[in-house]
Amino acid sequence: MSFQDSVKELKDIDFADLDIQQIGVWPASVKTVLLVLVCILVLLTGYLVKVKELRHQYQTASTKEASLLQQYESKAFQAANLQAYRQQMVELDETFGALLQQLPKETEVPGLLEDITEVAHASGLSMKAISLQPENVSEFYIELPIRIDVAGDYHDFGSFVSGVAALSRIVTLHDYAIEAGNGSLLNMVIEAKTYRYKEETH
Repeated sequence: MSFQDSVKELKDIDFADLDIQQIGVWPASVKTVLLVLVCILVLLTGYLVKVKELRHQYQTASTKEASLLQQYESKAFQAANLQAYRQQMVELDETFGALLQQLPKETEVPGLLEDITEVAHASGLSMKAISLQPENVSEFYIELPIRIDVAGDYHDFGSFVSGVAALSRIVTLHDYAIEAGNGSLLNMVIEAKTYRYKEETH
């Protein structure tokens, strides 16, 4: 049957009279059209499913590519600056070692108390009391508070603070209180803090 005959046969068919249960006796042109439509539907469904899967794979690959590119750029930057990082590590080790030298060892604390007392006397202050307070332990260092009670005037207090700051050991001053004392003198109570490196215990 030619194509034109098939088209003519399709035009003459009343599709309302076709029964799906009698598909075997349908005209050949109708079967052919139905078969073509089913094939197109199957191909289209398969194509859409495959395209969706490929699109998902593409998005996953694109995300992974962006992540790998970012890692590459980060590692390339680190590799390019590796020598500078090593030099910084050496400098940090040296600085850390120098700072550790400024932290008193436990056996050096009495000497530090003597240094603070000498600074107080050199500043014209009268040392009334100096005493160690309970230690405060942190993750990397131990804080050693020292309570200082001195008498003098404002000028002497300023000289004392400058003298303590100039000590070779790290000492910080905190929480001072100044009150009137005997005569023209003032009393100052101040807390000094020095620090000791917390050695690792194995």
